[in-house]
Order: sequence, then C-alpha cells, then structure tokens
Amino acid sequence: MTVGDRIPDILGKDQNGNEIKSSDYRGRKIVLYSYPKANTSGCTAEACSLQAHKAELEAAGYAIIGVSKDKETLQKKFADAQGLEFPLIADTETTLLQTLGCWGEKVACGRRTVGTLRTTYLVDENGIIEKVFTPKEIKTKIHAEQILKYINEK
Repeated sequence: MTVGDRIPDILGKDQNGNEIKSSDYRGRKIVLYSYPKANTSGCTAEACSLQAHKAELEAAGYAIIGVSKDKETLQKKFADAQGLEFPLIADTETTLLQTLGCWGEKVACGRRTVGTLRTTYLVDENGIIEKVFTPKEIKTKIHAEQILKYINEK
C-alpha cells in the first residue's frame, strides 16, 4: 500500500485478544508500524521510542498501533516488559502485513529471507495513508522523533 490508499478496516487481534479495527479510530490519525520480531534489539528500540513520545504523538492527534508476525502471547510479554501502552497486532498468518506490502524478501547478513519489512504508515482521520516510512528511512532509536519532525514540517 502507498500514499492515498485506504488501510483495511479489520487489522487483527492485539496482545490482549481485542479485535482492532481502523474504523474504531475514525476521526483520529494512526501511526501504524510493522516490525520483524518482538524483544529484539531494533524492535525494542523502535517500540520504546514510540512509547517515550506517545504523549506528543497523541497531542498531534495520532494513536499508535504496532504489527508483527509474533503470537499474542509474545506480543503481550513484549508490551508488558517494555511498558508499551498501545496495541500490538499478532498477525501470525501475515494477512495484514501482506496487504500493507510490508512482507517480502529482504537481505540480512548476506542471506536472503522472507519476512516483515520494517515500515511505518501515517494514516489520516479517514483511514487513508498520508506518509510511508520505508525500511531504509527508519532509525529505530529515534523513530518517533522522525515521525514528529515530519508532522511538524507538513
């Protein structure tokens, strides 16, 4: 998916078993971010960056939603361990990841694999993608700052 596309209504179930729908966020903007694996260094840095700037993102009208292929139980452990106060979708079948276009081939340590491509979508109040941060653009430790800079400059 790219700028101008509407995200799906049913996003999936979060770490607490709650169904997350984009329609539940109508009138609010969303930071929808995909990450490869809970409890890994890069994914933890990114999630903690977003959590640390959650109040600023909310003040700008954004809710945060994460998504990875991890099971609900791992998502719950991750959220609890890091004090994350936002939904983490457990997309074990990669349905949402594939729909968004952030599931595919990547190269890590010289090996080609298929998996989650770290991507962030900024979604407007109507469920339309307004900005996409690609894997090469995202700096995990300061990702929330990157998002806030974009928001403040537009």
